[in-house]
Amino acid sequence: MTRRNTVKLKGDSLAISDVVAVARYKADANVDKLPFKVITKIEESVQFLCESLENGHSIYGVNTGFGGSADTNTTATDTLQVALLQMQSSAVLPSSDEYDNASTPSNHQMSTCDGADFATLSMPECWVRAAMLVRCNSLLRGHSAVRLHIIKCILKLLEHDLVPIVPLRGSVSASGDLCPLSYIAGALEGNPDLRVWCGSGRDRKLLAADQALKSIGMTPVQFGPKEILGLLNGTAFSALLGTAESFDPFIAAVRPHPGQTEVARNIRRFLGGSKLVHFHREESGPGHLRQDRYALRTSSQWLGPGLEDMALARRQLEVELNSTTDNPLIDVENKQIHHGGNFQALSVTSSTEKTRTSLEKIGRMIFAQSSELLNCRLAYNLPPNLAVDEPSLSYPMKGVDINMAAYMSELAYIANPVSNQVHSAEMSNQSLNSLALISARYTHTAVDLVSLMSSAYLYCLCQALDLRAMDVQFMARLRPAVELLTSQRLGAIISDPQIAKLNESIWEALQESLAATISKDSSERFHIVAHSVQHLTVQHMAASTSFPTDSLDVITRWTATLADTLKTIFCANRNSYLANPDATPYLGRASRCMYLFVRKELRVPLHKGIVDHPTFGDMSAEQKLTKRNTGSRISCIYKALRDGRMERLILECVEDAGEADTLRMKEENLAELKLPRTLLQCQLSL
Repeated sequence: MTRRNTVKLKGDSLAISDVVAVARYKADANVDKLPFKVITKIEESVQFLCESLENGHSIYGVNTGFGGSADTNTTATDTLQVALLQMQSSAVLPSSDEYDNASTPSNHQMSTCDGADFATLSMPECWVRAAMLVRCNSLLRGHSAVRLHIIKCILKLLEHDLVPIVPLRGSVSASGDLCPLSYIAGALEGNPDLRVWCGSGRDRKLLAADQALKSIGMTPVQFGPKEILGLLNGTAFSALLGTAESFDPFIAAVRPHPGQTEVARNIRRFLGGSKLVHFHREESGPGHLRQDRYALRTSSQWLGPGLEDMALARRQLEVELNSTTDNPLIDVENKQIHHGGNFQALSVTSSTEKTRTSLEKIGRMIFAQSSELLNCRLAYNLPPNLAVDEPSLSYPMKGVDINMAAYMSELAYIANPVSNQVHSAEMSNQSLNSLALISARYTHTAVDLVSLMSSAYLYCLCQALDLRAMDVQFMARLRPAVELLTSQRLGAIISDPQIAKLNESIWEALQESLAATISKDSSERFHIVAHSVQHLTVQHMAASTSFPTDSLDVITRWTATLADTLKTIFCANRNSYLANPDATPYLGRASRCMYLFVRKELRVPLHKGIVDHPTFGDMSAEQKLTKRNTGSRISCIYKALRDGRMERLILECVEDAGEADTLRMKEENLAELKLPRTLLQCQLSL
């Protein structure tokens, strides 16, 4: 892209970002400043084809039949191109009356299919726009004998946002995506039986192709020899689509796969500044895992190979975007026509299947981590279902846990390769076909499923971060209160040196007991916790020099008071946090960005439990407007993930982490040289 909103096509420099800009954000695309050599090559290919026909040469698809019928010949080359369009315009689309009643564009993302024919039978507009752009770029290479006028006509449709209705199914991607691309060619010829989306916003509607062309003052195209074949032959439609210890650089260095190294480096950067993560694991006490479970600990090793696969997949697509995928091919320099198989889109199939498999691995990791997060037996000191209120009456994330299993099951199913399902087609002429479009469609579905999983997981993570922050504040308030209570109530029966040791023992035991009773309601939980540490007082009292006769009564009263103190501080802390929830002081760089995005920009709040149900209890009119179902909250995150808002945020996180890492390394290197602090500050400011 030369400017933010313009893509300049030259045939050899189209990037994936350019395709996305035109397809999704309707950036302009033109050939206004096309190099002279490109124009010359296009004109020479057209001229050479005409000369070859005049000399009586037999050229596939130009004066012969198609596919398994290539043994037929004709001199009516223009009519033959029309016959090709007729042959390929065979897929199922909504009926004519549905066209006439349609008033909203087919911008569906195949994510929330409502059963409407437009969603189930036709491609999203962004897919079609992308295919139109990619085909224009391929034709500019001058190997297809398609006039520049035809290319400009397609770009004019894009300029005026005229997007043909294209069938979703019906292509085996053998000789390119003939069937879908034929509907774009049909729109150019003004076929009155084909429909095109026209207009903008609420005024967007479907018009017959001839009427759509008329609305922008465009004359229907009269195709020359091979031009329809040149438009159809191609792969355009197929082409689209814990602890920080585990991420120590040493671990990646001794197993230096580039994907693993990059993932580990990024995760460690993202965790920078977190007060909830252990950066240097201390020796674990009884009851603690020495290391995180696999879903967290091996995430860099799990994601790394997929990252490498997707990098290769991207390179394959970028080559395909700037390739000639036609047949036959015009070699102007050597004055030859080559009959080959560049239309065979297995490179695209390979790319999309690698991507889909990598997506399945991402989804699998998200599912494993989410399952641990929502299981109070595995997520240390997090309540069951991430409930803020009493666990016996609140199950906010249990449905999400079930949803995740459903998403994962479907994702695992569609991750199976499509390429091993190839069957011979078209009179056995197409005995090998790539199925690239089918693979791309399933990969698109995989993207959708991983997006659903990511949205649900992010919602749960923000809830968990709030619970962690609330727990940190609870513990900070609790410890001095417990120590004061112990000193005041037990000071008469336990000596001062023993009181200090007792407080340490009680604090360690309290933390363990609070985690073990996380699934209990407050009404019984804190009595259990208080009684679980009672034996420690007896042990330390025995080590004291004095032993008053009422010692057991004192301990009993201390235990009861401790239970009340625990409950009072817990409830007060919970109410205080719910009044102004904010976990940001405890978060690392990336988690802070994501948390603020969800909580502030998207306004998805902390789930407070049963009180957040839209019909629960007496509510004011204002409260009724603010309460939402859990699914509605997750849908807000999902929408932001799919419309591109979260992409910007993720890039900011990566850039911020990279800058912070650079500054840290500069400081470390300068410190090793023992430079004066003032010089260090000057260097960092540079």
